[in-house]
Amino acid sequence: METKDPKIRTRFPPSPTGWLHVGNVRTALFNYLFSRHHNGALVLRIEDTDKERSRKEFQDDITEQLSWLGLSWDECYRQSERLEIHKTYLRQLLESGKAFYCAHSKEELETEHKRQMEERAIPRHICGQRDEGRESGVIRLRNDTDVTLSFADRIRGDITFDPQLLGDISIARELESPLYNFVVVVDDAEMNITHVIRGEDHIPNTPKQLLIQQALGFSRPIYAHLPLLLGADRSKLSKRHGDTAVRDYRAAGYMPEAIVNFLALLGWNPGTDQELFTLEDLVREFTLEKVQKGGAIFNEEKLAWMNRAYLRSLSIEQLASNLTPFIEQAGKKDLSTDFIKRIAYVEAPRLSRLKDVETNLPFYTETSVYDSTLLRWKGTQDYTEIIGHLKNVRQLLCDIPEADFYDMHHIEAVIMPYATAHSRGNVLWPLRVALCGSEKSPGPFEIIYVIGKTEALQRIDKAIKLLDT
Repeated sequence: METKDPKIRTRFPPSPTGWLHVGNVRTALFNYLFSRHHNGALVLRIEDTDKERSRKEFQDDITEQLSWLGLSWDECYRQSERLEIHKTYLRQLLESGKAFYCAHSKEELETEHKRQMEERAIPRHICGQRDEGRESGVIRLRNDTDVTLSFADRIRGDITFDPQLLGDISIARELESPLYNFVVVVDDAEMNITHVIRGEDHIPNTPKQLLIQQALGFSRPIYAHLPLLLGADRSKLSKRHGDTAVRDYRAAGYMPEAIVNFLALLGWNPGTDQELFTLEDLVREFTLEKVQKGGAIFNEEKLAWMNRAYLRSLSIEQLASNLTPFIEQAGKKDLSTDFIKRIAYVEAPRLSRLKDVETNLPFYTETSVYDSTLLRWKGTQDYTEIIGHLKNVRQLLCDIPEADFYDMHHIEAVIMPYATAHSRGNVLWPLRVALCGSEKSPGPFEIIYVIGKTEALQRIDKAIKLLDT
């Protein structure tokens, strides 16, 4: 067993304010792949300091979906349980004079911002209360830095900022309520995070975090900002593009392996034509050097293609096991394991998602009511002819031994010579309608194979009786 390198430590810090988003999972995945590639550690840090929006069901969803996807972590923390640590560092900055209380009201700050916009000045707050020794208000970091801030991004190269554009940075609403940029810096330092791998939308936060690191004397982690996930219209992926929560894709019947594989290729290029990767493959191949700068298009059709590939790689037994919950959700909870296996066998080529099984499920599990005219091939066939063909096919089925009835190709081999001799449409159309009661359905041999000999004969008898009345 390989020993983990304690020098590499990454983190995934989701906020439990909504269902886990595929964009967040892509970030978690890249952190997972990087840490595992280097035998390092991955920290899961639940950033639940937004008390109004954070909910336990969202936190549970984060861990449940990550586990379902096969993404494990080595340590887990809740940010809300670390308040005393955050307060200690806030006091340190206040006592050293590197931070101060700002008592300007919300209205005063809004008026200042409006004036700056009108004058086309830099929108910032350089507080005149820095040295007044106030004991309440918003806590701000004193920003006297006049040296250009820069950092080497592992994906984007050198990035520079002018710190004077930031003004005095808010780091806490009050001592009991530290703000995002402050707690992130403290927690990263306390947890010895070596690499911060996150979305490019966090680049504007980086200069603020660099200033906070400097004020606290923390070492700087290595940054790598990932390209955004984009919808088909090349705008940032959001709910308006459709389902974006992992639980929605899971409920639709996407395989976890397909989602992981698909997300890994959004922004990362292995440098080959290979498209299907196991998680172990990805761990072995992943490097930040192969992560692209440009936004990655979230292509639903590509995801569906990839999911089909994974579904078709399953054995019939595995596919049946995966289909069972979806069949039960459709209200069919009393089907035998063998029956579901037969459904899996005939439906496998059609499935893009496991939930797709619901489309044809009624043809196998329900007896439909239909008009006798539907039995006519092209609407012109004589009823007497139809009855004759149905009776002859019925006899052919009766003659098939029970042991051979669970071989779909044998059923087809028995009936097709008769159908060919009497015009396939004239025989197979009324047979299919008799079996399913619909114009569109799986083929008659597939239906017979799934429902079995007794049920097939009963449905044919029902059609004959309908035509005789």
